[in-house]
Amino acid sequence: MRLGLAANRLHHATEDAALFRWLRASEPGIRELGLEIHAVGRTHDAIAAAGMLHGYAGLRRYPYGREGGLMKLVAEIVGMGSDGRTLDGAIYLIDPVDPSSIFPEAVALKRQCVIHGKPFISTVASARDWVENERIHAGLAPDPAADRFHALEAQTLALIAHDAMKPQMLAFAAEHFDVLSRFARRVGTGTTGQRLNELAWSRGWPQDTPWVHRFLSGPMGGDAQIADLVLERRCQRAVFFEDPHVARQHEADIQLLERAVTTVTDEAVCITSPAVASHWVAAVCRRAQLRPL
Repeated sequence: MRLGLAANRLHHATEDAALFRWLRASEPGIRELGLEIHAVGRTHDAIAAAGMLHGYAGLRRYPYGREGGLMKLVAEIVGMGSDGRTLDGAIYLIDPVDPSSIFPEAVALKRQCVIHGKPFISTVASARDWVENERIHAGLAPDPAADRFHALEAQTLALIAHDAMKPQMLAFAAEHFDVLSRFARRVGTGTTGQRLNELAWSRGWPQDTPWVHRFLSGPMGGDAQIADLVLERRCQRAVFFEDPHVARQHEADIQLLERAVTTVTDEAVCITSPAVASHWVAAVCRRAQLRPL
């Protein structure tokens, strides 16, 4: 498996920066899985200078961002055909106040991951969670250090979908209703939350109890309300099915939620496509069998 890797300057500027916190926690899993890490120049150089992934043949260096390194990651998420240069996903540890995080190539990296159903991982928590889930899918024993990501009964889950993605969200919730019901609390924006509640009531959930706590609709501020939960560390995971093909009138609100997630990078996990969400649930189920909660 091949992953693109980039980190804004803040996240590799000090010994305890986000990139190094992730590598310290996940390097054993990276080596167990034999992941290929295709790192943009400055990120690669920071890893080498810190002495991490030392001697690991799977660490590949790409050009600096200003020389097209991030653009190459975008092209390889799409796939380079006969060249065989295809990435299976991307980790981009974002500093929400770094202007480069909204450069066209940075926005395109996420968009193409969403379009092609590949993981776009923008926080330390998401990166740690992803490595553990891939370990589980590979048949490896659960890592006790990752237990907190699977303690669903102590977490709040946000379920959000743009209009064109609402059918996929309802199908996802119907297929994985039992797992999603394990969360201590579920929250959502207006219409999506109402439809999910109707689904839950049809499945026998008590009629006088909402399965999802509904906030306002996205255009009326629901994304901002959920962003506040994330910032207060009262929402640990967001499943956010985005439609990358349409212009969105409340784009600023959507970006606000995304910035909130990256602000609490060690705490919040975000999943942006149905394929990645289903892969996550499958890992949750397999891990529960291996390590009963």
